Parts: sequence; C-alpha cells; structure tokens
Amino acid sequence: MTNTDILGYTATVVGTSMMVPQVVRLIRTKKAGDLSLGTAALYVANCVLWFTYGHLTKTPPVMLANAVGFVIGMLQLILIIKIRYITVLDPTADDLGRK
Repeated sequence: MTNTDILGYTATVVGTSMMVPQVVRLIRTKKAGDLSLGTAALYVANCVLWFTYGHLTKTPPVMLANAVGFVIGMLQLILIIKIRYITVLDPTADDLGRK
C-alpha cells in the first residue's frame, strides 16, 4: 500500500463521516425541519457520480467512499422524507410514520 493509497483511504473515512452526525441527530430527535432535502439529494447524486468515476478509473478509495456515502445519504434522505412528510400526512402516526 502506497502513501497515496493511505491518503485516499483516510479521505474515505473523513468524507463518509460528514453526514453521520446528521443521521444520528435525525434518529435521536426525529425532527427534520431544519435539514435541507435538496442538500441530501445532491449528496446522494454526488456519491453516485463519484462512485461511477471511481469504477471507471479503477480507484478503490473513491468507490469505497462513495458506496458508503451513498448508503448514509440515502438513509438521511429517507429519514428526512419520512419524518417531515409522512408523519404530516398521517397525524395518527408517530414521528417514524408508525400507527
């Protein structure tokens, strides 16, 4: 493993960790009013684009970072939609959309 690989994998950890605090906060507080749905959607789209680039250039750190980032971003996107919109549509449901 080269120093460049180590740098790439370090960037992977930092890059994918960016959205984790938001997901944890969504799960804990079940409040999504101040989070941007557009930002979460753009983050997911960005992960798809970078994963594709990593695949085409055969760059494992890029693919790994963006595969994990995609999962975290989708979780955030789903939670924002579920908390913000589904609960509003069904007032008998709790904050997670359950009755």
